[in-house]
Order: sequence, then C-alpha cells, then structure tokens
Amino acid sequence: MINRKIEKNIGENLFKGKVIIIYGAKQVGKTTLVKKIADDYKGQYSYFNCDLISVQDALSIPEANRIKDFLGDHNIIILDEAQRIKNIGLTLKILIDTYPELQIIATGSSSFDLANEINEPLTGRKIVFNLFPLSVEEIMGDNGFLYIDSKLEKILRYGTYPDVFFSEDKEAASKLEEIASSYLFKDVLSFDKIKKSSIIVKLLQFLALQVGSEVSYNELASKLGINRITVEKYIDILEQCFILFRINSFSRNLRNEISKSIKIYFYDLGVRNILIKNLNSLDIRNDAGFLWENFCILERIKRNKYNNIFANYYFWRTYDQKEIDFIEERDGKLFAYEFKLNREHSKAPSIFLETYKNSQYQTINRENYYKFLM
Repeated sequence: MINRKIEKNIGENLFKGKVIIIYGAKQVGKTTLVKKIADDYKGQYSYFNCDLISVQDALSIPEANRIKDFLGDHNIIILDEAQRIKNIGLTLKILIDTYPELQIIATGSSSFDLANEINEPLTGRKIVFNLFPLSVEEIMGDNGFLYIDSKLEKILRYGTYPDVFFSEDKEAASKLEEIASSYLFKDVLSFDKIKKSSIIVKLLQFLALQVGSEVSYNELASKLGINRITVEKYIDILEQCFILFRINSFSRNLRNEISKSIKIYFYDLGVRNILIKNLNSLDIRNDAGFLWENFCILERIKRNKYNNIFANYYFWRTYDQKEIDFIEERDGKLFAYEFKLNREHSKAPSIFLETYKNSQYQTINRENYYKFLM
C-alpha cells in the first residue's frame, strides 16, 4: 500500500475537537486512506457509506441522541461521501458540540456541495485536507527517482488514479473508461440545473483538446449552443468536483499583457486522454508537450499543497506573443517556469525580467523535473 502524503498530518490532528474533512475526486483513495488511519487506532471505528439511502435518512435529521444511537459506540466515525447528507454541516456541528470525545472524519468528492454546507456551521470546528490522485513523490516512495522516470510515460498516458496506475495497460484503459463515464459525472449531474449529460461530456472533450492553450468562454458557448454564463457555471462545477482546474493570466505592469484569460488543466491525465480516446504512446502524439505541461503544473500544485506551501498560480502572455507557461507567486516573489518535454532549454522573455525585477526563471525538462516536483 502506498503511503499518502497527508496521512501523517491527519493523524497528528485527530482527537483535537475538530471534524476532519477530506476532499477529493471519487476513486483517488479517500476510503482506503481513512480506513487505514482508523485501523491505526486498533480498528475502533464505525464506517458509513453516505451514498446509501438508509444512512442518508438516519443522519439527515439533526437530533444528537438519535444520530449517536445510529452511529454506535466507537470513538472514530467515518462518513464517506458526506455531501449526500442533507444539512450535513448542522449535523456535524451538533455531533462535535455534544460529543467532543468523538473524532469525525468526513470525506467528500464535491467541495462545491460540502463546503457550502459546512463553512458556516463548522467555523472553527474543522480541519480540511485535499487528496489528489497519486503524486509522483507518493509513487516513488522508497524506490528512488529512477523508478519514477521509468513510469513517466505511463503517468502521462494513463494518469495516477491508484487502481489505474497499478493495472496493465489494457485493464488500465478499461478502468479509465469506467471512471470517466460513471464516477466522475455522478456528482456533476447531481446538481439540479444540469439536465444534459451530453453537454458536460462535449464541454470536457473541448477542454481536453485545449489543455495548455487559452480558453474562450464565448467560443465554447458557441460550439455547445449554450450561453457564456452556463459555460462558466459548468466549468466551476467541474473544478469543484476535482476534474479540472483553472489558471488565470498574470498582469501587473505592462500595458500589452493579456489580463483576462484562463487556461484549463486536468487533475488526472488519464481522464483527459480517455475523454478524447487517445492513449497512444508519446512518440506518435502531437500533444505530448501539452501533457508534459499539465503534468508538471499538476504535480507542483500537489507538492505545494501537501507541504503547506502557499502560492498563487498564473500563466503570462503579451499581445505580441511573448509568453511563460507557469508563474508561481509566493513569499512576495515571482518564480517563472517554462516546460520542455525533452532536454531543451528556453530563454526568459527579457521584458518580463526587466519589468518584474524580483523574479526568477527556469526551464523544467527531463533533466531536472524531479527537483521541481519533489
């Protein structure tokens, strides 16, 4: 079993009078993780799958004694997919206030739903963690960097969902198809105003083809036959369900900087590739460079998140086509990166370095990516 980076941090925060919230997409390993953590406490825990109607009914009425009778006598309570419970925030508040000796761990595959429910009721009463598909550091474990390098093409083609990563290619493709056609859309389509799954699928396919490129809401709206506001809303929901994430353009000083634009990246490259039905090897693909860019940005964000490194993320481009793939703003400084799949190097746009004096620039390629990601 792979050790997840957040496991230690969660363990250190148990039984401190806080509800532990773990966000992450379906199939990233939330259930496995929380059960492993609970097992360290001699298995004295109760697990509840909140997808079940019986569990939803039992926990939806916020009465402390009634809920406690249902949960039982164990001191660790796991509520898996807790966003399914009506008024879950109020229920958790009542439980933690009435029974402070309990440790409640709630997982959710939709921060859009769960966060709205818990933010106000659980103010000061929760600790939030994010769990992503496997990171390269988690995969490496004690195996060393050469192991990661040997698995790099598989990661770029099939992604790092745990069950997918440890499967042979043919089986991995089948599992990705199941994830993309079933699990991922379950939460997205649960929102009342989303009626047509075909629109979501087409939107995701369009976005998958534009990884690493600037995205136009108006263009997407025209292609899909819906309005711009709906496109923005759908992308927001897809982001809150941990399928994709946005990066905004960076603009502070230069008049010709593009200031209102976004790029879209996927939380798992396997999902991105299966959406466009392309799991081909890198040497016959025309999008390998974009896969590399998505991979490097995603793994950097995982690395920062797991190590409590707080940063803002951007890309940079001017109207005369000068550009930088990725900018990380942290500790009052700008760190600019260009991504090259092979062993190429690139030179920083001089206008950027001249304008932003307190900045650094680096090319991330096959020679040095491990230092950037671990």
